This record gives sequence, structure tokens and C-alpha cells, in this order.
Amino acid sequence: MSFPSIRRLGFLAVALAVPVLANAQYPDRAVTIEVGFPPGTGPDIVARAVGQQLSHELGQSVVIQNKAGAGGQIAAQSVARAKPDGYTLLLGEVGSMAIAPAAYRELNYDPARDFAPIIEAVRVNMVLAVPADSPHKTLQDFLTAARGAEQPIHFGTFGAGTPGHFGAELFASEAGFPIEAVHYRSTSDAITGLASSDVQAAFITTALAAPHVESGRLRALAVTGANRAKGFPEAPTFIEADLLNVDFGAWFGYFAPKGTPEAVLDVLHAGIAKAIQAPAVTEPLEKAGFVIMGGSRTDMAQLLEQDLKRWTDVVKATGFQM
Repeated sequence: MSFPSIRRLGFLAVALAVPVLANAQYPDRAVTIEVGFPPGTGPDIVARAVGQQLSHELGQSVVIQNKAGAGGQIAAQSVARAKPDGYTLLLGEVGSMAIAPAAYRELNYDPARDFAPIIEAVRVNMVLAVPADSPHKTLQDFLTAARGAEQPIHFGTFGAGTPGHFGAELFASEAGFPIEAVHYRSTSDAITGLASSDVQAAFITTALAAPHVESGRLRALAVTGANRAKGFPEAPTFIEADLLNVDFGAWFGYFAPKGTPEAVLDVLHAGIAKAIQAPAVTEPLEKAGFVIMGGSRTDMAQLLEQDLKRWTDVVKATGFQM
């Protein structure tokens, strides 16, 4: 082999090694995780619990940045436009990632096109909650009254296009009564409105509902999921009530901007997978009602694909569009 050929091979080897070396150094600075909801909400609790442990796994600081608004869409749009280098991530959830594309006529991001799925972190089921002074003591009480009511039942939501919104639409359709969704601008406003009987019911995550039910502000009538929730042993599942399709919840997963290097995604997946299994993360999150998940990057991509189709069908059936 001639000297020029050897030299060209040397240059090629150096060129191929550069990305490998760059990825091997990742991360060399703080990683930011954007959350589309205010501090103290379910997504924020998950992000901070996982983020603290993730900083140990990555050997760098993990910064949680709350970009609340539009049911998580502001944060999703921000991360979709971020540099795909692994330093800006999204804690995405079912509302902004799987429901919003069908519910909003104009969305400034495409979950399937603009993101690289990393891992599903946790899931949480939903509680059908009513005010503590509601005359309905059981799910059957509620259904009997709703089916016989002359006016639609007012359901509070944490915003149009959220799981609580279309979960209520799904429930009403399956159970056979009309509803009118009342969209609040924040989680705290919706809880206050429900506790004050400004609305008659709402679907709330088990994690968020637990302290309000325990304090006596709200009453739990039923829960989604295959089994009764630990914090609400008296509340039956919708499956027990023969409402088999009222089986929905909220998932929370990590996403990077599309184009993030595969090696970086692998580092992030491995780090988050270890973080969510650490006792410092699992114990407080499970106590708060979350179910630890995990799985591969492919699993997260398939979950997103499946839920995009599922919620598109639900949204189309309601005729709703923002």
C-alpha cells in the first residue's frame, strides 16, 4: 500500500473517532429537563425525584426547569426546537404528547417527528373524585343521578386536551350520560373548584387526589386500572363496574430532540433506567401513587405510537378541536 493511501486511511480513522470521543465525554456539563407543569404537580414531583438521582448516575448536575402552560405544550415545543445534543430533555406526558396532536388544530410540534423517545419513567391511574359534600357516596349513586339528570354533568379539568378532559368524555360516552367540561387554567384552580362544588366531578391522578381525599376535601368514587389503588381501598375499579373501556391513566416519559446522537441516547437511557430503580426514587414515588415503569427506548416509542392512535380515536368521537 502506498504512503498516500496509508495517510488517507489515517485521516479516515481520526474522523470516525471524533464522534465516538465526543459521545464518550457526554455529559460534560449540566443537563436540563423541562417540565410543562408548575412546581408541586405530579410531573414536577417525578422530574425532581428522578433528576436528583440522575445527577449521580451521569456525574453532572441535572436542572429541572418548569415551563408551565397549555397543558404541557409550552415545554414540549421548547424542547422540540432545542439543540439535539442531549443537554435539553423533556419529561413528556400523555396529554401533550399523545392527546394534543388530535385535539389541537395547530400544534407547533409533532411528537412522532420532533422527538427521540428515551424511556417511560412512571405511570399513574386516575380517580373519579367528587366534592366531600356531594350527595353521591358511590359510583352507582353518581351514575344513577347522571343518567337521570336534565342537564349535563359539569366535569372540571386541568385544561382542554388533558387526560382528565378526554377521560371524562370517554367515561360519559361509555356510561351513557352527557357532560360539560369546565377547563381550569391550573391544577390548583381545578382542585379548588371541585372542592368548592363549582363542578360536580373530575378525574384526578391518584397521586394528586390522595392528600385531598385523606384531608376530607374530596371523595373518591372509582379508579382506573386493573386493581384498586392502595390509597383508595373502598373505591372500586371501573372494570368492576363493567365499564371496561374506562381504563386510562397518565404516563410520564423522557424525550430528547430528534437528531440526538444514538450514543447519547443510550447514555441517557441507562442513567434514567438506573435512577428510577433507586430506593431514593422508588420509595417516595410509589408512596405518592406512581408506578415505576422502565423498559427500552423501543418500548417508549411503541407506547407513544399506540397512544397517539388511541386518543386520536377518542378525540374524533367527541368532535372536539381547539
